[in-house]
Amino acid sequence: MYFIIYSFCYVFSLLPWRIMYLLSDLVAFILQRVVKYRVNVVQQNLAMAFPHKSIEERKKIMKDFYQQFTDSFIETFKLLSMSDKTFNKRFTSNADVLTDLYKTGQNVQIMAGHFFNWEFANWGAAKYGQYPFIGVYMPLSNPHFNKIILGVRKRYGSIMIPATNFRAQFQKFATEGRYAMALAADQNPGNPLSAFWIPFFGHLTPFVKGPEKGAKLNNTAQVFVHFYRTKRGYYHSQYEIMTTSPNYFKDGQLTALYVKVLEEKIKQNPANYLWTHRRWRYPYDATKHSNLVVH
Repeated sequence: MYFIIYSFCYVFSLLPWRIMYLLSDLVAFILQRVVKYRVNVVQQNLAMAFPHKSIEERKKIMKDFYQQFTDSFIETFKLLSMSDKTFNKRFTSNADVLTDLYKTGQNVQIMAGHFFNWEFANWGAAKYGQYPFIGVYMPLSNPHFNKIILGVRKRYGSIMIPATNFRAQFQKFATEGRYAMALAADQNPGNPLSAFWIPFFGHLTPFVKGPEKGAKLNNTAQVFVHFYRTKRGYYHSQYEIMTTSPNYFKDGQLTALYVKVLEEKIKQNPANYLWTHRRWRYPYDATKHSNLVVH
């Protein structure tokens, strides 16, 4: 069954870009207007993040978001047959930031948000950086598609560790040599009672403690990566060093710095963020949540 599914996906990836994007436009329309996939969640998130924007402005952001959302999946199929030459043409980054850090011998945590297109960004980090690149991922429920996606992600040597078994598999990399590990640290915590509560677009929001704890334990440099499209089908990853001294920060302050930068990047290009993600699903309760952190 795997080979049948893979063959179909590969043939599909050979379609011209123009045809692929026509299909993406159609799917985006169906998701937003017909199926109404998470439309209420997107509307609520945009209203909370941008209360001062008009309804028409938020509608424009939502329309652009659904287009980029479907584009990201269409473009993932294209990666199955994309040549090195094509990828080099369609993706750029300031990877020299990572190269300079590599020379110091310090390990790196690449702090990302749920931007588009993360598959291009994964390739770029592994292809253009000198560090062995570690990506943490959530396995797909379908084992055949999971195998296909892992194969794509590993093309340039990415080391993929499932979040479900992260602690056991990561230990050897933490002790054996240099690495750069990417973390999407804006996911909802499994237990909001043990999270850092930080203002995010003016709302107290829980953020996982793991990345900060790991940075301090292993003294890893913190680098924020903002990846975004420069035009349809073309992307850029911008790396910015947040700190090379994580232990100088008090508890929660390093995470607060990440949240501040994340919010700034989202404001620059609102449609580039995964608004179907229910970031404000947990309300803050002062009687239960003691880990309050301010910027």
